[in-house]
Amino acid sequence: MKRLVLALGVPAVVACAFFGSLAGAGAVTVVTSGATAYLRDDPKACVSCHIMREQYDGWQKASHHGHATCNDCHTPASFFSKYWVKAENGYWHSKGFTLQDFHEPIRIREKNQRVLRENCVRCHAGLVSEIGTHADGEAMNCVRCHARVGHGP
Repeated sequence: MKRLVLALGVPAVVACAFFGSLAGAGAVTVVTSGATAYLRDDPKACVSCHIMREQYDGWQKASHHGHATCNDCHTPASFFSKYWVKAENGYWHSKGFTLQDFHEPIRIREKNQRVLRENCVRCHAGLVSEIGTHADGEAMNCVRCHARVGHGP
């Protein structure tokens, strides 16, 4: 150890120890919190937070239950984009629950509404290919009329 300190210098060893400890603490936090469950497509991961119970129960009663999971609607289809959105949402969810600064009932953010709309159009392209915008020029928003399809009554 003494040779290592002499070879690298004290500041480098302190920096390595600090960042190594930080990485270790982060890894322990991710594993013990169950955050790795969000890497899969199991809807039970989404309901692990009490705030999502109503949405999960509604999804189980909705018409899409047998055809789509949370990720099919709420994350992009491409691999990189899907995990980027999952990471971004995970950050906001963790921040909200840790600081208790989230809206109840939970609301979908504008960026996530775009992802949802793109997935509706992707899955139902044959049905909606001729639909463009509303008369007022607003982009088509499927859940405006079909709000109960994904999260039933």
